[in-house]
Amino acid sequence: MASSVNPTVRRRRLGQELRKLRELKGMTAEEVAERLLVSQSKISRLENGRRSISQRDVRDLCGVYGVEDHRIVDSLMQMAKESRQQGWWHAFGDIPYSVYIGLETDAASLRVFEASLVPGLLQTPNYASAVTEGSWPEATTADIERRVQVRMRRQERITDPDNPLRLWAVIDESALRRIVGNPAIMCEQMHQLVQFSLEPHITVQVLPYDVGAHPGMYGKFSILEFTDPQDASTVYLEGVTSDLYLEKPNDVQTYSVMYEHLRMQALNAEQSRQFIRSVADDWARE
Repeated sequence: MASSVNPTVRRRRLGQELRKLRELKGMTAEEVAERLLVSQSKISRLENGRRSISQRDVRDLCGVYGVEDHRIVDSLMQMAKESRQQGWWHAFGDIPYSVYIGLETDAASLRVFEASLVPGLLQTPNYASAVTEGSWPEATTADIERRVQVRMRRQERITDPDNPLRLWAVIDESALRRIVGNPAIMCEQMHQLVQFSLEPHITVQVLPYDVGAHPGMYGKFSILEFTDPQDASTVYLEGVTSDLYLEKPNDVQTYSVMYEHLRMQALNAEQSRQFIRSVADDWARE
């Protein structure tokens, strides 16, 4: 059964605390790795929250850092225990972007730029199914159904009446023009985009072709922000076999500035709705 505790967030916070303890001790990750006879990469993954942390890992690290306050050790051990619990997404098996889902589940706001596809949180089931089938040629019917189920479950964050995710999406015109599935699926998807864009916590902007060159030409990216100040804003770059998470302030600032330029170059919210409606009409005539 999935726990209400978000294991991804627990790992991040625990990793941050362990990094602080190491820095207070004046040790490098390499020095810690040598003391524990493990690789330096393991220490780095523990600190950035990308690797599951066992209570034994916490005990060993606290020993190296000379932590004598049992309350601190007990608190870190409890965080380690919670970090190994399962989030709702684990019920769907091996999801390659599970770390991202954990962050998205706990985020307060999300800014996303998409160059080729409608953002996952705004996709219809039919569009999501066609995207998965087209981008994953070896997928079985069961694989596709599972991915679509996960995507629809993720959408609960933006439809949650009590705590909806604040979503801002800038979408390149090519994502609206590229046929995914068939014209009927595209028409349905355009109408859903318009409906979502009417929600007060969702903003959708279209970046038309006639803008020309723009900062998003290097590819799609997402910026996640959190309510708790302990949780650093994170830039997410999705890859085919691995993903990249950027948390350094300079990196986040760079992508935030890029996003502001994209927002300024894109059509405003109302112009975007009108544009999407016209694209829907085009697909209806196909």
